[in-house]
Amino acid sequence: MSAYTLAYSPCPNDTYVFGALTNGLLEDAPEVNVHLADIDELNDDAARAQFALTKVSYGAIPFLMQRYRILPAGGAVGRACGPLLVARPAASPALFADFARKRIAIPGERTTAFMLLQLAFGRRPPTVTMRFDRIVEAVANGEADAGLIIHESRFTYRDAGLISIADLGEWWENMTLLPIPLGAILVRDDVSDGEARALNAAIRRSLAFARENDEAVMPYVREHAVEMSDAVMRAHIGLYVNEFTDDLGASGREAVHALFARAHDAGILHRQTEPCFAAVS
Repeated sequence: MSAYTLAYSPCPNDTYVFGALTNGLLEDAPEVNVHLADIDELNDDAARAQFALTKVSYGAIPFLMQRYRILPAGGAVGRACGPLLVARPAASPALFADFARKRIAIPGERTTAFMLLQLAFGRRPPTVTMRFDRIVEAVANGEADAGLIIHESRFTYRDAGLISIADLGEWWENMTLLPIPLGAILVRDDVSDGEARALNAAIRRSLAFARENDEAVMPYVREHAVEMSDAVMRAHIGLYVNEFTDDLGASGREAVHALFARAHDAGILHRQTEPCFAAVS
């Protein structure tokens, strides 16, 4: 098998899941090279089909299905882990709907977070795009009226004096009774089914290794989470790494179908898109 590049974020859930695979801790595993980048950058890179294996937002996947398939393992899907809309207490209107006219800092145009926000509002709000780790500070400083936060910002926004206006994961779960599809690992169309199957199995082995050998992978996780406390790092992993990371399963796949269908019905996606999952069984 060729050595492919696996692109993912430096966030603790990704480094935890892929640490064993990408650091040579698994016997007889496929060889992969590593590229680390913010999720919005990964979404942009995937639009150019730059990497054979890459983490992306589910909000970006409808634009990528001509070149990629979704691997069942390694993604970020779950419950009670969705993006939050946050604001300064003094700047908060009485109603969630009023924020649809406010300037909102978002982590990317094709993030799942922004797709969920548009679904919840029923329209596109005024936005400013910035790296996810700048949003809390930008809202606290008044650069934006509100912020759409993801990743570890869920655990730190209160420290900046902000309040949660809406939990979009909770909104999604109440609307659909399904888990929240946040991010996935895609495999490019020039990777054969057999190789995709081996790569998916290696990701599952990497996750199993991390769960059984915490002390072996946590130095790698900490290396890329230097500005994060151990408590936040552990909470991040606990929230985003779960049974869906091992395998999407039937409810995970149903959630992906529901997200794409609702986005199309709301006019966010101009073309009906069916998710394409890699054949790994």
